Amino acid sequence: MRIAEVTATFPPYRGGTGNIAYQNAKILSELHHDVTVFTPRLGGPIDAPFEIAYLDPLLRVGNASVVPSLIRRLKGFDLVHLHYPFIGAESVLVACKSGRVPLLVTYHNRLEESHPVKKILFNLYNGTLEPLILRHATVIASVNHDHFHHLFPHYQDFEVPNGVDTNLFTPGNRLVARRALDLNPSDPVVLFVGALDQAHRFKNVPLLLRAIAPMEQVQLVVVGGGDLQPSLVDYATQLGLDGRVRFAGSRTPVELPDYYRAADVTVLPSNKTESFGLVLVESMACGTPVIASDLPGLRSVVTHGRTGLLVPPDDLAALHTALRRAFSRPHERLQMGSQARTRVERSFAWSVVKRRLEDACLAAAGMSPTLRIAEGAVTHEV
Repeated sequence: MRIAEVTATFPPYRGGTGNIAYQNAKILSELHHDVTVFTPRLGGPIDAPFEIAYLDPLLRVGNASVVPSLIRRLKGFDLVHLHYPFIGAESVLVACKSGRVPLLVTYHNRLEESHPVKKILFNLYNGTLEPLILRHATVIASVNHDHFHHLFPHYQDFEVPNGVDTNLFTPGNRLVARRALDLNPSDPVVLFVGALDQAHRFKNVPLLLRAIAPMEQVQLVVVGGGDLQPSLVDYATQLGLDGRVRFAGSRTPVELPDYYRAADVTVLPSNKTESFGLVLVESMACGTPVIASDLPGLRSVVTHGRTGLLVPPDDLAALHTALRRAFSRPHERLQMGSQARTRVERSFAWSVVKRRLEDACLAAAGMSPTLRIAEGAVTHEV
């Protein structure tokens, strides 16, 4: 098939949706589909085993781009695969309706914003245009059935989870990784990985800083960059954490495994909607257990007490207790890390996910009548 992948972000921008869009395009290309990615230009061009068409937005606010040229550019494709959210997706819908092209929508997350004016605009968009897009999708593929069903209990979806390269993200020697990163071999190490920009405030790094503040020997490594980093550095200083928090900046996927291997635990303390948490799966693939907020989406990736720990969102005491538990029970921590790796191999390896992705594409194109939509969720371990 000729498949158009449409995404608001794309590498080299470091964001989960864009990285997944890249992997989806790569997989479909390897499966001998003719793939073209359509994306606004947010950085320099990259080499890829498929075609990339960079779009000039009529209007851009942050990562939101209005690109009416998509109506013309999407003609002649057998399938359009839209990675949502994408402000400007109305153009995709018009193109599909006018050209009678099937539309597969992968629902990643809901638009969220704390800025008062943007919050009003996003809520308006979520209440009007978001359901319009979903209503007219041929097939909806959610990255997490639990998260999607929490938001849209009356829609049917087929779960195609985010995947991870289990040949790149592998367990390794913790001491070797710490030497490579110049980390103390004996101190407890907590890891956070995520963008530090306004669009990702909900990752809630300040809560993590407060949680480790009383834990005198604990080191925190923060991987990621963005406009919030200077204020987070200042906040760490105010908490007396100088010398105990390392802001490592953005890192490429190839560099990330050593960070996961060096850590005792990876923490994702998000306080708002978080559909999947790709960093959790990357950490689990490296055999490092995780602590995450007990939110729809995250709670189906992390099995509490087996592959990591879940804590109520924004609960400082609960997060502090979970960290204490992780450091005071080394045998349990190692056991959770081992079970985490097994969980990833069974459910989130690209070798598993790619079959579900192609099934969703074939179903949307009317070529896979046996696909059962609502029953397609990955089995959640209990």
